[in-house]
Amino acid sequence: MERKHLMVFDTTLRDGEQSPGCSMNLREKLEVARQLEKLKVDVIEAGFAIASPGDFEAVKAVAETIRNARVASLARAVPQDIDRAYEAVRAAEAPRIHTFIATSDIHIEYKLKSTREQVLERAVAMVKYAKSLLSDVQFSAEDATRSQPEYLYEIFEAVIRAGATVINVPDTVGYTTPDEYYQLIDGIRRNVPSIDKATIAVHCHNDLGMAVANTLAAVKAGATQLECTINGIGERAGNAAMEEIVMAINTRQDQFPAKTRIETTQLYPASRLVSQVTGMKVQRNKAVVGENAFAHESGIHQHGVLANKSTYEIMTPESVGVATNQLVLGKHSGRHAFEDRLKDLGYRLEKQALDNVFEEFKVLADKKKVIYDRDLEALVQEKTMRMEEHYRLKQFVINCGNQMTATATVRLINGKGEMEEVSTGSGPIYASFGAIDKLVGMTFDLEDYSLQAITEGEDAQGEALVQIRKEDGRQYHGSGISTDVIEASIKAYLNAINRMISDVREEGA
Repeated sequence: MERKHLMVFDTTLRDGEQSPGCSMNLREKLEVARQLEKLKVDVIEAGFAIASPGDFEAVKAVAETIRNARVASLARAVPQDIDRAYEAVRAAEAPRIHTFIATSDIHIEYKLKSTREQVLERAVAMVKYAKSLLSDVQFSAEDATRSQPEYLYEIFEAVIRAGATVINVPDTVGYTTPDEYYQLIDGIRRNVPSIDKATIAVHCHNDLGMAVANTLAAVKAGATQLECTINGIGERAGNAAMEEIVMAINTRQDQFPAKTRIETTQLYPASRLVSQVTGMKVQRNKAVVGENAFAHESGIHQHGVLANKSTYEIMTPESVGVATNQLVLGKHSGRHAFEDRLKDLGYRLEKQALDNVFEEFKVLADKKKVIYDRDLEALVQEKTMRMEEHYRLKQFVINCGNQMTATATVRLINGKGEMEEVSTGSGPIYASFGAIDKLVGMTFDLEDYSLQAITEGEDAQGEALVQIRKEDGRQYHGSGISTDVIEASIKAYLNAINRMISDVREEGA
């Protein structure tokens, strides 16, 4: 039996970026979009063009850059949103307008302050308007899983007749269950007369932890476009995770006689990239891409895996792009060997970027006895995704102990030269952050801080992730790596501050 094709619609750059503290700048969005193109996703939802001038420019830049995937922009069912979306995506190789309106009674009454009849009329009119601009129009019934099924049948039939090529059935608040969702999708397939003229899409949120399960249930019911995000990031508890959906379908062909175009070996690199640019770390026991996904500590498990990997591994690390952490390079390695290894890991860098990473590699090689693939990946991500450095670390000196107050002396470089401050704190990192606050003339609330080893060993690089909040409530994240955990932490804090300064200057431009 021929397997049906399932389209993967990635909304990391739109719904994923709406997670608190997960905003990305233009350069980061383009980098993620290029990685999504490597993954071979079918549709990239690049953003909500009317949300802000920055969102518009980001959607437009993605549309102008990506050639091997459809590029969509979200738009409310109002003319100005649709116009803005069209202007943003019109240069894409395959542009799409994605318009939506709420269809549940609670949203119609309390949010839209409207009626079912008025919502239906507006949906049809706006789909027709979008269709006059582009041939590919997607319509979403927001909060579909809390809408009356008969009303959904009516509105979907009407928008398909108006020109919608995709109808989306979102579980906007993560309320449904797999059995319910199967019945809803099956009911739409059976009760919308023109359904064969449109693709059925599903978009699940994870409020009750069932986003992936619901998405897979919808596949069995006949849905053929699956909306998801890398690492499952998104509003509230997040969206359905692409890596989990794709590998479930790949691994359980007996249950899902279907296929996607996804290049699964790019899943782990995509996960790492999105984690790095958003500051949203991946939990160690996360399915498919977590640090423990292919780790075996139990003696019984280890014995089984050594005898035959399939005893406890239902998929291989290599199938999702996880490096095996073999020693690859050292301080005597040359540039050609270094460049070849980066290519093996999937990185194609421009000359200047390659020069920068190679220089940092040599510095790291003097500090570490062994260098692993994960070390190289971290170097590439840090050097290629680094924000403009309005402030850069020159040096720091720490004086601390378990019977004394920590003192940090930090020297930074900015456009005016070098500057130095001293601060005390309950620990060396807290003291260092205090000195930086003095140097930049602002105080921030530290919302989140984490530190983890990138590879094993006493000389492993540490990766620090921080999230800071300004007085106006806006949050910024930063990351930093070093074999010294204090240096990694300082770099992460400065990265977040540099991100804040860049955003403020862009707004003022």
